[in-house]
Amino acid sequence: MPELPELEAVREVLTRRIAGQTILSVQVLPPGGPIVVRDLTGAGFAETLSGAVLVAVARRGKFVVFTVGGEPPLYLALNPKLAGRLQLAGPGDKRLAKTHVVLSLSGGGELRYVDQKQMGQLYLARDLAQLPDFAGMGPEALEISRDDFRARLRAYRGEIKGVLIRSDFVAGIGNAYADEILWAARLHPYRKRTQLTAEEIDRLYDAMRAVLLDAVEKVRAEMGEAIHRELRGFMAVHLKTGQPCPRCGAPISLVGANQRITNFCRACQPGGLIKGM
Repeated sequence: MPELPELEAVREVLTRRIAGQTILSVQVLPPGGPIVVRDLTGAGFAETLSGAVLVAVARRGKFVVFTVGGEPPLYLALNPKLAGRLQLAGPGDKRLAKTHVVLSLSGGGELRYVDQKQMGQLYLARDLAQLPDFAGMGPEALEISRDDFRARLRAYRGEIKGVLIRSDFVAGIGNAYADEILWAARLHPYRKRTQLTAEEIDRLYDAMRAVLLDAVEKVRAEMGEAIHRELRGFMAVHLKTGQPCPRCGAPISLVGANQRITNFCRACQPGGLIKGM
């Protein structure tokens, strides 16, 4: 699932490469295209976008948002969910499997949406508040202050990993980076928020900023212009089950719960409340 670091790097590339270009034509490719496209304007997805200008590219949480020219402007917003990816390509380049939407641009290239799971959504809306879960997002994970982080955290009582990935707490963190942040903070993912000390909360805030800022730099360097690539090899524990912990050498553990996997080090992230976790 693309999260804040990947999508921030994607935003930078798209701003540099396609902002200001006109959408010449739009293809919504069956069978997946009609599943991922959500036209909230009622005016027609392809019809409305054809001839429009991509004025700006932004990121909010785990959404990539294109401002589409006009008075008033429209918004093309992508929530990639588990496997959605944008791809910059030439018209003659072979399409990746599960390419669902193709925007042909005035600069001669194409912007494609690829999604192996068909779980993401590509919304066309007049108001971003129309998008599910958009208006309720909390502050950006890299913009929230330490004091606001502490104050907002008090509203939650559950397992700390579950809190971190809630977009109404902070926006932009998903399953992978929650694992990385908690490892960096030396906190067990299944510790209850109510059991964290003030010092541990400060450690968590510092780890969140350090992990995300470092990941943005690494993704930016490795991704280049290939924005469809998934780059997770640099991670310390996520998807590293059985490998030695980079800090203490103990094997990385895997727990599957609540339809997601969690990787952590039992040796240097102690404190699970449930036996065996």
